[in-house]
Amino acid sequence: MKTPRSARRLRMAPWWFGAIVSVIGFLAMPAWATEAPAAVRAAAEQAVRQRYALPGSRVEIKSAPLDIRLHLADCHLPLRATLPDNAAPESRMAVQVQCPQAGGWTVRVPLQLQLFRKVLVTDRALLRGDGLRSGDLRVEERDVTRLGYGYIENPDETAGRILARSLAAGSVLTPEALGGRRAVRAGDHVQLVARMDGIEVRAAGVALGGGDDGARLRVRNDSSGRVVDAMVSAPGEVTALP
Repeated sequence: MKTPRSARRLRMAPWWFGAIVSVIGFLAMPAWATEAPAAVRAAAEQAVRQRYALPGSRVEIKSAPLDIRLHLADCHLPLRATLPDNAAPESRMAVQVQCPQAGGWTVRVPLQLQLFRKVLVTDRALLRGDGLRSGDLRVEERDVTRLGYGYIENPDETAGRILARSLAAGSVLTPEALGGRRAVRAGDHVQLVARMDGIEVRAAGVALGGGDDGARLRVRNDSSGRVVDAMVSAPGEVTALP
């Protein structure tokens, strides 16, 4: 038995009505429904930029798209993005963004961070125990979020320091790679001090080795040409040993 055409139209009417309502509803969606995710991501990026964009730094941030299943209500107050006070810059971070109005929402925004700073890099291969000179290092811009062992920016921190371990050319200089300060280096002109029975005699000499305070080394007396054993007693000064 055939169904009358009018009955078929009535049976299809709910489907068409629902489709029309959906289309109208989509067209009538408020602008914030699509713009909110972008605003949330922008707030997260700005918080990170303000925290780490120090003078001499270059910051690159890329936030990940938010979950499309999130339905964030329109926020009538400025969004509030926060980072922990002690948050160290890392290549992958998450920033909490909050709508501070009553009944507001909170969402975590994942992002990728690149923080470029000028750090000290070895200009040539250096061995453990080598003293650092100005020509041994150069400045390069590196992404410090990937420097898990730290880095050094200020050349003044290396003055008089020796290496605690060997470094290949192009290595980032780290705090752990720096040893103590070498009071005397091989080839330095030093004061050679000899003491005997309360009498002190000083002479100019050249260090044939190097070391920190208390280190033993050989020194050549400039006047006599004699090589003597000595001990480092101060920067640029050694004491002759009996």
